[in-house]
Amino acid sequence: MNLQMLTSHPWFGTGIAALVAVPLALVVYRIGGLLLLRVTRPAPALHAMVGKSRSAARWVLPLVALQMVWQAAPDELHWIGSVRHLNGLLLIATATWLAIRCISGFTDGILAKHPPDVEDNLQARRIHTQARVLARTAITMVLVAGASLILMTFPGARQVGASLLASAGVIGIVAGLAAKPVFSNLIAGLQIALAQPIRIDDVLIAEGEWGKVEEITGTFVVMRLWDERRLILPLSYFIEKPFQNWTRQSAQLLGSAFL
Repeated sequence: MNLQMLTSHPWFGTGIAALVAVPLALVVYRIGGLLLLRVTRPAPALHAMVGKSRSAARWVLPLVALQMVWQAAPDELHWIGSVRHLNGLLLIATATWLAIRCISGFTDGILAKHPPDVEDNLQARRIHTQARVLARTAITMVLVAGASLILMTFPGARQVGASLLASAGVIGIVAGLAAKPVFSNLIAGLQIALAQPIRIDDVLIAEGEWGKVEEITGTFVVMRLWDERRLILPLSYFIEKPFQNWTRQSAQLLGSAFL
C-alpha cells in the first residue's frame, strides 16, 4: 500500500528522473574530463584551462541535467516553478564560476609557457602584461554578465532595471558619474593590454618617483620604488598623463650619470 502511494505521488516520476540524471552527469564529467586532459596535453594553455575548470564543471553538469529534468516535468507539479528558478540561479552562478576558472587556467598556461626570469625578458613581459590585463577584463565582464542574468530571473528586478534605464533624471546622472571611474579603468586596461605602454617589470618614472612595475590589476598599477615603498596609481593614469618608461624597447636599463 505504501509503495502504491509512493508510485502514485505526482513527484515520483520526476524524482526518479532526477536521481538518474545526476549520476549520469557525473559519469559524463569524469569521462569527458579525462578525455579532454589527454587531448589537450600537447597544448599547455588548453591543458591548464581544462585542469583548472574541472572543479566547477563537476557542479555545472549535474545542474544542467537537473534543469532538463525540471523543464520536462509537468507544470502542474507543486513547487516546480520555485525548483526551476532555484536550479536556474545555481546554474548561472556555477556557469559563471566555470567561465572564470577557464579564463584563469588558460592565462596560467600562457604565463607558464613564457617565464619572465630570463636575461632578455622583453617578450615574456609583454605577454605577461597582455595576458593578465585581458584576463582580468574578461573576468570582470563575466561577473557582470552573471550578475545581470541572475537579476533578470526576478520579475521585480527586470522592472527596476527597465525603469532605471528609462530614467534620465538626477539619479541617472549620479549613477553615470559614479560609474565613470569604473569604465575609465576598464577602457584603460584594454588600451594597456593592446598598446602596452607599460609591462610587468618595466622601469618607470611617474609622479617624480623611480620604480618597477610590480603588479597590474584591473583598476590600478603597483610600482615598487627604489626604497621598497609602493606607489599605487590608477590604470587611467598611464593613458592620460605623461611618464617615463626606461625599458620600453629593451630589457636593459640605460641611463645617464652626471659627476
